[in-house]
Amino acid sequence: MAFLRSLLFSIVMIVVTVLISTLGILFLPTPFKFRWHIIRLWSVINLQAIKYICGINYEITGKENIPDETAIIFSKHQSTWETFALQQIFPPQVYVIKRELLWIPFFGWGIAVLNPIAINRSSGHSAIRQVVEKGTARLKNGEWIVIFPEGTRVRPGEKKRYKMGGAILAAESGYPIVPVAHNAGYYWQKGQFIKKPGTIKVVIGPVINTKGRKPDEIIKDVEEWIESTMERITIL
Repeated sequence: MAFLRSLLFSIVMIVVTVLISTLGILFLPTPFKFRWHIIRLWSVINLQAIKYICGINYEITGKENIPDETAIIFSKHQSTWETFALQQIFPPQVYVIKRELLWIPFFGWGIAVLNPIAINRSSGHSAIRQVVEKGTARLKNGEWIVIFPEGTRVRPGEKKRYKMGGAILAAESGYPIVPVAHNAGYYWQKGQFIKKPGTIKVVIGPVINTKGRKPDEIIKDVEEWIESTMERITIL
């Protein structure tokens, strides 16, 4: 039964991705926030589908920590689920992604509609400068930025080195950081087709101020908060 539910959800997700990304491309000439609300339908439908088909729901703690001003979101990355949820929880946002994602038919095209900061991760310093320059411009335009500081999905209980690009952006732009921890990987794990029913815990942390601070200080605060919170919401 779990396999059939997961299969049905996958079919729904594929169909929704094709339809919404095509719709988004048609609205490409429109302002960013209008396009974002179009593409956001992708997350709305998929979150409802995974709830009613696979039995995966979520609860949020710390919504009061979301500031009124534009900010940078640093989130744990364990599955595809959080790419749905973050669009529901936070204001219009763009993602820092590896450029290869844009080459995926329909899924990548839908992302492209949302003005992502697509980088070549092998280009080192050049990629960081691109994140800083394009990210600062997006923030000044009122667009929130989502960064997965470990750079890739990690399995529950695992941890990878936190990369400095987002912290450098925060330090140079002066925009605050909102840290996010969640345990979505226990229900939709990287590399696993079967989804497990349950309630995902999402915790939004207090704003981390960045003005006048060094990137290494900022990333240390982000990592300590996220990883300590992950320990609290870990399922044994």
